[in-house]
Amino acid sequence: MAVDAKSVKELRERTGAGMLDCKKALEEAGGDLNKAIEILREKGLSAAANKAGRAATEGVVESYIHAGGRIGVLVEINCETDFVGKTDQFKEFARDIAMQIAAAAPRFVRREEVPAEEIEKEKEILRAQALNEGKPEKIVDKMVEGRINKYYEEHVLLEQAFIKDPDKTISNLLNEKISTIGENISIRRFVRYELGEGLEKKVDNFVEEVMAQVKQ
Repeated sequence: MAVDAKSVKELRERTGAGMLDCKKALEEAGGDLNKAIEILREKGLSAAANKAGRAATEGVVESYIHAGGRIGVLVEINCETDFVGKTDQFKEFARDIAMQIAAAAPRFVRREEVPAEEIEKEKEILRAQALNEGKPEKIVDKMVEGRINKYYEEHVLLEQAFIKDPDKTISNLLNEKISTIGENISIRRFVRYELGEGLEKKVDNFVEEVMAQVKQ
């Protein structure tokens, strides 16, 4: 299929791959940007993929405290050199990730960290729900897989929609930064504290609160 120049340009910005490679990947992906990114990575044509194996031991431990001290986040983000770790662009990225964690409350950085037993238990629950909804058994497994992907999107940081631009995931944002900064970057770990967590209290919309602070 024909792809427009705007899509090719966006894919190039996100991956650092060549224009022709981006065009071919988009054609192969039927115009799906995220699928095209994966195609480039699989072929080793993405700048992010090429840098992924390089050691990243420098960086920052970024903090974010939500207004009033109700939520606190510490996140370690690594890069290859101390020079990059001190740049405004890297610090801005670290700040965005800390705010993402505060607002969206992920539990894991990447899906590989989710315990296998937790996924199996979730699949059992989702399967039972689908059957109780009267869904034909022959399509239940496909439905469960779709809902498990939604589970990852909710709980895994790299698969969450970016609060400042919901059209991209945190993984997309990370790959963009790797491409533009020119070093391997890794979100290694985080901890998130919420005032009164585990205690009975009213439900707050922290995404709206954090985004309101971003716009100030």
